[in-house]
Amino acid sequence: MSPSPPSPPSSAESAESAAPRRLALVIGASRGLGLVLVDELARRGWQVVATTRGGDGELRGRAAAHDGRLEIESLEMTSPEQLAALRERLAGRRLDLLFVNAAIDRGDLAIDEVPTEMFTEVMITNALGPLRALEALRGLVAPGGTVAVMSSEQGSVSLNTEGGYELYKASKAALNQLMRSHATRYADDGLTKLLIDPGHNRTRLGGPDAPLDPGESVPAVVDVLEAQAGVPGLRFLDRHGETVPW
Repeated sequence: MSPSPPSPPSSAESAESAAPRRLALVIGASRGLGLVLVDELARRGWQVVATTRGGDGELRGRAAAHDGRLEIESLEMTSPEQLAALRERLAGRRLDLLFVNAAIDRGDLAIDEVPTEMFTEVMITNALGPLRALEALRGLVAPGGTVAVMSSEQGSVSLNTEGGYELYKASKAALNQLMRSHATRYADDGLTKLLIDPGHNRTRLGGPDAPLDPGESVPAVVDVLEAQAGVPGLRFLDRHGETVPW
């Protein structure tokens, strides 16, 4: 008895395979939350372009595992020239998601102990750089797409009721305020705009004693990104999709 021929694909399966992949650009993906984020997006079938400043060995390993769904670009986010060059390299492609993930911390110093150079470095990386990236690359985002930035509840002024990490908190509050200005300037562009608080995760930035595992929190973040897609305006949300107070 000859084996039965395989069943033809259903119309739903055919439509899914024919549909174009959603395209995401993730800025700052060489390690930590950014690395887990691109891994999760690719796992869900997104086409992902991920940027790194260098030292991308682990990222390239992920790319090999994702069967062409993960591309790597070199970028120093604080360089306007490199942002412009990346925009040119991606010209003609339309992003469903532009996600900026970048933050540094230089220790728990009282603000009067922070050297000027350290203050400048943290503010440029955590606040100015992400908004420069959005301004430079937002033209690549498709109508109805999403622009998002990794923030933190540490940037919430109303939740700042415990001491410590004054410079980091100030940089995230500045990031949130600049994102509010960005959203006001482009209020009528129809894009979804998100500030995401992923919680306190065990990363190089969050430290080994942080309570959250990125492998569990980042999929929740992607759930939020997917659920909010197509809803215009700015929201500051945590990994559960709940509003974080400003």
